Amino acid sequence: MEKNQDLALLPLRNTVLFPQVVVPLAVGRPKSVRLIEDAVKNEKPIAVLTQRNADTDDPVASDLYEIGTVARILKVVKIANDNYSVIIQGQKRIRLNEITQEEPYFIGNFDVLEPEAELSAEQQVEIEALFLNLKSTAKQVVKFIPEMPKEASQMVDGVNDPGQLCDFVVANMENTPEEKQAILETVDLKERLTKVVTLLARQLEVLRVSDKIQSQIKEEIDKNQREYYLRQQLKAIKEQLGELDGEGGDLEDIAQAIEEANLPKEVEEVCRKQMNRLRMMQPASSEYGVTRTYLETLLDIPWSKSTEDKLNIQESRTILDEDHYDLDKVKKRIIEYLAVRKLKNDMKGPILCLVGPPGVGKTSLGRSVARALGRKFVRISLGGVHDESEIRGHRRTYVGALPGRIVQALRKAGTNNPVFMLDEVDKIGRDFRGDPSAALLEVLDPAQNHNFSDHYMEVPVDLSNVLFVATANQLDTISAPLRDRMDVIEIPGYTAQDKHHISRQYLIPKALESHGITEENLRIDDEALDIIIRNYTREAGVRSLERRIADIARGVAVKVAENLGKSEEESQEISVTVEPDDIADYLGPERYQYEVAQRTSSPGVATGLAWTAAGGDILFIESTRMPGKGELVLTGQLGDVMKESVRAALSYIRSRAEDYELAPNFMRENDIHIHVPAGAIPKDGPSAGITMYISLLSLLTGVKVRSDVAMSGEITLRGNVLPVGGIKEKVLAAHRSGIKRIILPARNKKDLMDVSEDIQKELDFHFVEHVSVLPELVFEEGTWTIGGEKASGEASAE
Repeated sequence: MEKNQDLALLPLRNTVLFPQVVVPLAVGRPKSVRLIEDAVKNEKPIAVLTQRNADTDDPVASDLYEIGTVARILKVVKIANDNYSVIIQGQKRIRLNEITQEEPYFIGNFDVLEPEAELSAEQQVEIEALFLNLKSTAKQVVKFIPEMPKEASQMVDGVNDPGQLCDFVVANMENTPEEKQAILETVDLKERLTKVVTLLARQLEVLRVSDKIQSQIKEEIDKNQREYYLRQQLKAIKEQLGELDGEGGDLEDIAQAIEEANLPKEVEEVCRKQMNRLRMMQPASSEYGVTRTYLETLLDIPWSKSTEDKLNIQESRTILDEDHYDLDKVKKRIIEYLAVRKLKNDMKGPILCLVGPPGVGKTSLGRSVARALGRKFVRISLGGVHDESEIRGHRRTYVGALPGRIVQALRKAGTNNPVFMLDEVDKIGRDFRGDPSAALLEVLDPAQNHNFSDHYMEVPVDLSNVLFVATANQLDTISAPLRDRMDVIEIPGYTAQDKHHISRQYLIPKALESHGITEENLRIDDEALDIIIRNYTREAGVRSLERRIADIARGVAVKVAENLGKSEEESQEISVTVEPDDIADYLGPERYQYEVAQRTSSPGVATGLAWTAAGGDILFIESTRMPGKGELVLTGQLGDVMKESVRAALSYIRSRAEDYELAPNFMRENDIHIHVPAGAIPKDGPSAGITMYISLLSLLTGVKVRSDVAMSGEITLRGNVLPVGGIKEKVLAAHRSGIKRIILPARNKKDLMDVSEDIQKELDFHFVEHVSVLPELVFEEGTWTIGGEKASGEASAE
């Protein structure tokens, strides 16, 4: 290794010179010009170092890499007074020790770097393998670069020195100066070969992918050009045949539709803009189809089309009464809307929400409202919808984008003032795709929905003329902001008398028509109909009742069909009258029986009233005790609130043990088990508090509860009875189950106004403020003889 050589130093920008590589340079800096002139005059080699930052005009020692190349000047051509074109050739790697002179140009002290001369046999084998790999990869790279001269591959083959090939390859690669400098600084031959092979392999992979992309693009362009040529020919043929006018045919139809559509100003501007874009596109392009579909969607929206409302209030009331029995609250609300609409034309549509158990006619009521108003009707089922895009649509950047369900329904209706039925709004889901109920907030807000924003439309859509009717089984699962925007109308279940009327007016005629039989073929006796309602169905609505009537109709349809196959002499008109004794032949054994008497025949069993999403229901609470250690066992899938009601009732009884003539420590040697059938159904809520109290008191005193009594109310530790909800549904459930006396909190007395007078006359209501009056009301008459407790509240009977 040669050391301590003094050489003139030439800084280079964005260029790294390798040994044995020839590089042309443009020299223009004053110091560099002076250096070149002296080097040529003295015929001396020069040192070449690359600048760390190419933007530095006057570099110092710290601005230069330490490793460079000693070079000789092959040719100098003067271009101007102070500019030279210089061709230099690298010779050996050198390392800068120090700068010994700065003016008129840099002179530095350098050491020449040489790789190790002696290599082991194993190292020589590895270097040979890397060398062959480098040659092979370099020749493959040459094939992928069209501008590379044909002799390049031969030049690669002609180099037999591994180090020289490394330097030659890197010098001709399109790498950054930093990457090339890193190779220059690698003196060890094996390490240098490894780095160059890695860089070259990466470039080869990039070139392969680039070549593949270029081929695909060329194929696509050729295909599009061919399709365009064929389409132009087809267009010319159609013009000759008179099947297409010279202006583009259907595009002109769209343009004419824009003119005639009476669009809002903002929408018309968007349509014209999209139409101009469409004219500039090739029909074969994918964007053409997207833009055209968007234009057609905009034109399909009924921006200015509306139906004229029927404002005859008496006629509308008749239509509502024809389609549905009872439901006075809903009918009253619709008539009120019509009356206001008649007086004020610019009234915005209300947002109604019908809440009630299944089968009471919520969905079908929407059709009746539309018929009464003379409007179009569209139904949107929201049950199980999880994606916000279902409401607001998808942005047009997505493949296959569509408007949301609201805009699609408006498009389907063909008018801007239909009746929208938003079915099952309480069953909307939410997940990572968004919350659809939050998207509905804008739809169902009269103050906002005149400018509803759909992601696909990108223009505001006016929904203020739409009459929205939502349906739900329960309000709890509807978000509070959404619930606040709707006018909630609760629809309770039907009584047995209501179901009788509904069957006569609607269900039986519908069943006859749908099964192809007539009133002459089938008649159901009144008593038989009441038995079907009472013993074959137990529901708040009439769906199961409709199925039972259909079962009978099918049985009669079989007889009628068999009769049609007989000869004229044998055939006669089939006429079936279903009486109580015939019901089992069509429907099988009774499905429901009055079991209240059997269930409450022993102490410890009390009947409560419960509210469910399917309407009201009765609830049996059973208690038993056994020798133990004072534990309280609760079963029947009870919720936390219901468990707390049990503990509150038991604590009250224990605090009044002396008044009830119970041993003060009656819990010490006994376990009490409370069970609420059916065990497979989860139950919760505070309204079973007084029922728990009576069940425990009956168990501990041995007094039976009357079989015709049911109760509902929350209990406190002081024995006060607090009000509960769902009174009408609970009363109807008690009436269906044959209950005669109902115990309710005193503060729920006002809720009876929702219960029909006919049912109130059939039931014996008692309203209590404190549990002290309960025993005499609920235990079998004459059996409650325990005294000593003074009532702090009074019971009132209605």
